[in-house]
Amino acid sequence: MRRLPRKSRCPLSSRMKTDSTVQDGILFVRLSGDLIGSPDTQQLLQSVDQHLGEDLRNCAVDLSGIRYINSTGIGVLVSLLTKFRSRGGEMLLINPADHPRKMLALTKLNAIFSIADDEASAAQQLKATN
Repeated sequence: MRRLPRKSRCPLSSRMKTDSTVQDGILFVRLSGDLIGSPDTQQLLQSVDQHLGEDLRNCAVDLSGIRYINSTGIGVLVSLLTKFRSRGGEMLLINPADHPRKMLALTKLNAIFSIADDEASAAQQLKATN
C-alpha cells in the first residue's frame, strides 16, 4: 500500500496577529488567532525583543483574542515570563479567552502567571510591583 503525503494542518502562513504598544513604560502585546508554533511564536518573540532594547522591564500580554493555544504557545509565554523576570520586571496575562484559560489551569501555570481583567488593571498591578 502506497501512502500519499499528508497535508499539514498548520499552514506556513501565520495564524496569529500581534500588536504591540508601549504605555507608561509597560509593553502591551495584544494577540489574536491561534498561538501554536512557528511562525506565530517567532513573530511574538521578535516583537517583544524589538521592545526590550527600550529598557522595558514589564509586559502585559492580552490573550482575549487567542482562540487556541498548544504546548508550544504555552512554552513561549513561560519563556517571556522568564525573560522579564530575569530583567527585574514582571509579565502578566490579560483576560485569557476560554481555551487558553483552560490550558493554563490544566498545566497549573495559572498559579505562576498573574492575570488581569483588562489593560487598566494590568497597568495598575505592574506599577505596584515596582
